[in-house]
Amino acid sequence: MKIRSWFRKNWKEIIIDILVFSLAIIILVSATILVWISTLDIPDLSAFEERRILQSTKIYDRTGEVLLYDLHQDVRRTIIPFEEMSRHIKNATVAIEDDQFYNHFGIDLKAIVRAALANFQDGDLLGGQGGSTITQQVIKNSILDRDKNLSRKVKEAILSIKLEQVLEKDEILAVYLNEVPYGGTIYGIEEASQAFFGKKAADLTLPEAAYLAAIPQAPTYLSPYGSHRDDLNHRKQLVLDRMRLNGFITIDEYEEAKATVVEFQPQAVTGIRAPHFVMYVIEQLVKTYGEEVLTEQGFKVITTLDWELQKEAERIVAEKVVINTEKFNASNAGLVATDPKTGDLLVMVGSRDYFSDEVEGNFNIALAERQPGSAIKPFVYANAFRKGYLPSTILFDVPTQFSPQCEPWSRSSESPCYAPNNHNNKFLGPISMRNALAQSLNIPAVKTLYLAGIKNTVKFANDMGISTLTDPDRYGLTLVLGGGEVRLLDMTYAYGVFANNGIKAEPRYILKIEDNRGTIITEPEVKTNRVVEENVAAMVSDILSDNVARTPLWGANSLINFSNRDVAAKSGSTNNFRDAWIMGYAPNIAVGAWCGNNNNDTMRGLSGLITTPLWREFIDIALAKLPDENFPEPIINTQGIKPIIRGEYIDATLLLEIVQNQTQIINTEGGDSQNKLDLPTLYNNIHSILYFVSKDDPLGGYPANPSMDPQYINWEYGVEEWKKNTFGPLLEQSKPIVTEEDL
Repeated sequence: MKIRSWFRKNWKEIIIDILVFSLAIIILVSATILVWISTLDIPDLSAFEERRILQSTKIYDRTGEVLLYDLHQDVRRTIIPFEEMSRHIKNATVAIEDDQFYNHFGIDLKAIVRAALANFQDGDLLGGQGGSTITQQVIKNSILDRDKNLSRKVKEAILSIKLEQVLEKDEILAVYLNEVPYGGTIYGIEEASQAFFGKKAADLTLPEAAYLAAIPQAPTYLSPYGSHRDDLNHRKQLVLDRMRLNGFITIDEYEEAKATVVEFQPQAVTGIRAPHFVMYVIEQLVKTYGEEVLTEQGFKVITTLDWELQKEAERIVAEKVVINTEKFNASNAGLVATDPKTGDLLVMVGSRDYFSDEVEGNFNIALAERQPGSAIKPFVYANAFRKGYLPSTILFDVPTQFSPQCEPWSRSSESPCYAPNNHNNKFLGPISMRNALAQSLNIPAVKTLYLAGIKNTVKFANDMGISTLTDPDRYGLTLVLGGGEVRLLDMTYAYGVFANNGIKAEPRYILKIEDNRGTIITEPEVKTNRVVEENVAAMVSDILSDNVARTPLWGANSLINFSNRDVAAKSGSTNNFRDAWIMGYAPNIAVGAWCGNNNNDTMRGLSGLITTPLWREFIDIALAKLPDENFPEPIINTQGIKPIIRGEYIDATLLLEIVQNQTQIINTEGGDSQNKLDLPTLYNNIHSILYFVSKDDPLGGYPANPSMDPQYINWEYGVEEWKKNTFGPLLEQSKPIVTEEDL
């Protein structure tokens, strides 16, 4: 009570003391900051007329001797007066970069606070979102180093305020537009306008200006010639939205610009080798180090590219596409090669000609998402082998309706039904998983996916390196026939896991980066981890290199037959024949190739004839440089394994009993009546695999009630029909397990 009474009497004095103390703290902090600022070495504004010399980043092949690209060897910058710039590019730039440009005094305190709060939430006090005005960006581009630290930001703010006192707003904006990078070697609005649209900056239309204003935020990522055109379109739309919001354009102008389709000029890049690879590397470097560092720090980048193999790959792809265009209407192709042991990206050819305007040559097909067709099947079978199924496991290649919602005899594939066919419209009856995979049969493949589990198989494919398969519910059982979309680059790395006996080497495209003083910035190590059992990988390699098993499909002397080297291969094509693949590997190299049309036009002919010749010619050249290595022999233990898993669809024990019984009757009575009585029993003991196994535990006990599996009745129906067609009258003495009448 005494304390409360004292506080009531003295509260005014207490508040005054607090205010005085707070003011003293503010003065002390302010003084400290001013003293600190006074110690900073702030450049004289006269340095503004000097331009900071950019030190070019150079990209080399794996030897460090072949220069693939010098980022600034052809730097283009043309200075033009402010009056010769389209009003649209001026307004678009202000709208997206600094909408308070004409109102602030060099810095925008509100923008700084917003950016600071956003960066604080992201845990990056000096990074991420910028509150920089156009004036600050001019200072940053012209005078200061790009180090991200507090002192640099303070210098930038001070010099920006000074610059606003020296130059008019329009003069500052003119400097910005003449200096800003638009990607690669293009600097300034005049060069950008000429490079992208073939016109002067004065003649830029509103939608063209919106695109150009969108690019400087991330010139490499948002390049109209890169792989992120959708993101560029989105930011261009944001520019138009900001222009409308700030009153720079009318509603009619806004709507017209939104609806206008803008055509970009073909990309003009000179002095570049392995262009798709180089552009891919640059994009990855920008993600790690940022645009500014890459363009100014003079890095020497030693990549993983094998220039000699790259040259051969580019030559082969260009030559074969000419043939494919004429014969098969396949106007483009891509090829990727990796080292399975290290993860090194050795070769990347993203089109027949990077500089071709006919097929969007700068579009990198190796990074495009396309349907793989049967090239995805090895991952499905591998996942089944992981669960205990074997290459010898028997599946029935018979007409099958896979939708439990449809009648078992339905051959419809219209939703919700699904009854795929084989590529040759033939059915082989009982067949091993080995032969089914080697001959790329569709019905057994769909059954294998069901046995392996769709969600589990998608996860397995992700573990192997296929990053684009993300929605198992969308694909369903069509996944195994190419229902998802994959990238050629990812597929090649994933096949490389089989080549490396189940060990995945993380993708690597850089061997070393040095700064301009020779100091090593980074030297990525080989990183590996096991993602699939060695014996499972050996099973897949053994099947995909088994020339006898694939002979019914390919013939005995096909282009994927290697008489003196261990090489595994798998082709794939989509039902609509828009994509043709061939994937293959030896123990020390993985090579994937794709042929088709960028615009998804349908090809004609067999996929093996389209893609395999270029793949074979390249891999022969690559193998000649590599030591001969062999795949390990898989270990197959069938002890105690169910007959159908180890490869017997007719119960051998029952057959032996019948033969012994029949022999005894013939010897004692001279008759064969027992044969007529027991063979129907034997043949009617033939069932689909779901009769003998629980799909998620194939090595466990026999199912107590197989019909509980939703696929059981449909699979059994197909087997019963096959038995009728195969054994005919022999089955009449014993009732089939499932008939149409029973259902």
